[in-house]
Amino acid sequence: MMRTANPALSTKVWEKAGRAVSNEVMTIQGTVNKTAILLLLVVLPAAFVWNKFAAVAVPPAFEGAPSTAPYAQLSMWMIGGMIAGVVFALATIFKKTWAPVTAPLYAVAEGCFLGGMSLLFNTAFPGIVPQAIALTFGVLFVLLGVYKAGWIKVTQKFRMMVVGATGAIALLYIVSFVMGFFGSSIPFIHSSGTFGILFSLFVVAIAALNLVLDFDLIERGSEAGAPKYMEWYSAFGLMITLIWLYLEILRLLAKLQNRD
Repeated sequence: MMRTANPALSTKVWEKAGRAVSNEVMTIQGTVNKTAILLLLVVLPAAFVWNKFAAVAVPPAFEGAPSTAPYAQLSMWMIGGMIAGVVFALATIFKKTWAPVTAPLYAVAEGCFLGGMSLLFNTAFPGIVPQAIALTFGVLFVLLGVYKAGWIKVTQKFRMMVVGATGAIALLYIVSFVMGFFGSSIPFIHSSGTFGILFSLFVVAIAALNLVLDFDLIERGSEAGAPKYMEWYSAFGLMITLIWLYLEILRLLAKLQNRD
């Protein structure tokens, strides 16, 4: 049985999609093309938000006590993008035939959120964003090459290991989020100490291995003759993992720089 930690690309996705009833079937190349479109739709709004607030939107702690109005506006863009991204993601997951419309909308919303988040990280740690982007795409292409070369075999044991580790990470994040309402947290998740850095390295590794599961599921979906709209859905699922990987790399680099 095929499994992936990515909720958008689980085994049941292909079972429910079935086979295409015409010649319009899902292909690997089609999925690659759709992924490129979604990446562009993430980058454009991210660049817009970055440029809009780059000169003015810095948290007060960074520069004495400047006006907080621009920072509040940036927060609204980020929160709005995050909420819209969740809404469009859920719509895509529960109504997969909508993917040609909702997946691009998800990408635009996430772009607004990522543009603001990246700006804040780059304000605190100049130059960190280009490094994170380069590392994210470096990991993507290296793992794709390793997967296509057959150096990583997606066995049942491999899937269970990655799915289990991803679930444990998600549980830790949820517990830490809930604890935040009570003024507490799980220290090593956010710390720049040795344990905090090792934790972030572990999370980055698991996020990267999820890419391998995504590659495998997409390939199997293509072989199964899934409907054409599943190209958009598969590209959407891959974007979820890529965005997660990028954010975790940002966190890791910030911890490493904060340690210096």
